[in-house]
Amino acid sequence: MSAAFPSSPPARAGGSLLREGAAALLVAGLVLASGAATAGGTDAAVARGAAAYGRCLACHAVAYDRVGPRHCGIGGRRAGGVAGFAYSDAMKASGLVWTRETLGRFLADPLATVPGTKMTYDGVKDPQVRADLVAYLLSLEPCGRPSGH
Repeated sequence: MSAAFPSSPPARAGGSLLREGAAALLVAGLVLASGAATAGGTDAAVARGAAAYGRCLACHAVAYDRVGPRHCGIGGRRAGGVAGFAYSDAMKASGLVWTRETLGRFLADPLATVPGTKMTYDGVKDPQVRADLVAYLLSLEPCGRPSGH
């Protein structure tokens, strides 16, 4: 099961990050309730990853660009490949394609994986949380594609 999110940013009124966090938790509950395996990992891992995605919401969203690029359809996408997003030269030249392995490595230590990246986050140090986050990211449908297709 993959998440469907709005294709445009919510109004930036006071509670938008709270709404996005609530949406991630809702997705976690729906994934757990569905009982079906996903391409990104087990339902439990995807649900835990959806909950962990809250730490990403300061800079990212699933369906639209913020400080960081959107994450919908990230699996198999070339790093630096979201049209219109202002990536660092380092990310565009990295040659990475987002897979379970490359996402895991990048999320563990973004600055070591792509020196010169604009993503200055220190990384997700806990291997289980990182694996769950990767499972969630890989479960996301391509941008603009309805859930379940």
